[in-house]
Amino acid sequence: MRQCNRSGTLVAMTATWSPETWHAHVAQQQPEWPDQTEVADVLSQISKLPPLVFAGEARDLTEQLGEVAQGKAFLLQAGDCAESFDSFSAAGIRDRLKVILQMAVVLTYSGGLPVVKVGRIAGQFAKPRSSNTETIDGVELPSFRGHIVNAPSFDGSARKPEPQRLMQAYNQSASTLNLLRAFTKGGFANLAQVHAWNQEFVAASPQGKRYQQLADGIEAALRFMNSCGIDAEDDPRLDGVNFYTSHEALLLGYEQALTRQDSLTGDWYDCSAHMVWIGERTRQLDGAHVEFLRGVHNPIGCKVGPTATTADVIGLCEALNPDQIPGRLTFISRMGADNVTEKLTPLLEAVNESGHPVVWACDPMHGNTFTSDTGRKTRHFDAICREVEGFFAAHDAAGTWAGGIHIELTGEDVTECLGGSDELNHDDLEARYETICDPRLNGRQSIDLAFRVAEQLQR
Repeated sequence: MRQCNRSGTLVAMTATWSPETWHAHVAQQQPEWPDQTEVADVLSQISKLPPLVFAGEARDLTEQLGEVAQGKAFLLQAGDCAESFDSFSAAGIRDRLKVILQMAVVLTYSGGLPVVKVGRIAGQFAKPRSSNTETIDGVELPSFRGHIVNAPSFDGSARKPEPQRLMQAYNQSASTLNLLRAFTKGGFANLAQVHAWNQEFVAASPQGKRYQQLADGIEAALRFMNSCGIDAEDDPRLDGVNFYTSHEALLLGYEQALTRQDSLTGDWYDCSAHMVWIGERTRQLDGAHVEFLRGVHNPIGCKVGPTATTADVIGLCEALNPDQIPGRLTFISRMGADNVTEKLTPLLEAVNESGHPVVWACDPMHGNTFTSDTGRKTRHFDAICREVEGFFAAHDAAGTWAGGIHIELTGEDVTECLGGSDELNHDDLEARYETICDPRLNGRQSIDLAFRVAEQLQR
């Protein structure tokens, strides 16, 4: 049975769903909290605090992602692999946002389409792990699950899950959102200024000549707008951007505590972020994560790796977006450079044939992780680019729209991924390897990747 909400959108009846129904399902990747009473108390406090984002903002993002699903826009989702309590700073937030804005300008010009900008920020604290414990020199301790749960140091007290970290994650997310709103609406995101940053990158990059023609094209477009009386430095339409937040909805108790019923529509929204996603390890159709997220009205993402079958993706479409609302569901493929075209093409064809309006985005990071000669987890820039190219090739083969990219990056000059225009090698990894979890592209590599994606869009 179906009904229309007050905004006129067709929605499935959710009489069998509530923010608590996930408790009846198996919840993977949850911390083993030592004191359940303390956890319940902290989550109760969070449930009484103001929402971090608002239902209307989430609806706006769904509408914009609907344009992506129809091939009328492109999604750029990017940010830190895991936010840190220790390195939290205004400068760090500014630098990450700066890189994302630079990438977006390049992609907007190249594709001739709007770019929907979504950050992995203001809530990306929890991390899934392949094992509940970690053993070093015969000592076994709980795995590090992100600063929202415990600390990365290999120490018994550091690895003990601490419920008060849930409150710290909420407070840091609120502070981050305040700063993001100031930056994106206060002139920092001005188009002329962002293009000037890209000009600096092209001038300093060893690959600069490769990108000069594209940068010249953006410059010519700005001159054309100026000649038409549109001043990029003063026009309010070019002085700010819409920027949304997202994270993996891993800790279901925390997500439930921030779920609110919208006063206008009566629909439930997870107000911890505008968009939340389900990870590759937690996308079981009968699992707690799918059960929880099927009932909130945010736009939802779901990671799909090389083991995903056509039955899996069709089942997820039917569970998470039964009313086939454009922009509601984004599949984020993480296949690996060597697998992407072969593994992804049949999934694209199956979903396309089913009629479900899905956004397809490429995560070229997670399927290309390996351990370097120095013992560090890393990724090679060339493999990341190959997966992006294979992603576009799969869509060409299936006749579908390559809708976006999903990147782990930082604005800092870290040395965590090999290759790129600076040709980082294994010995360089030790210079500034600062991630608390997975290796990230640095600012230069990220913008370099944007130009590579731009070349695919221009085809």
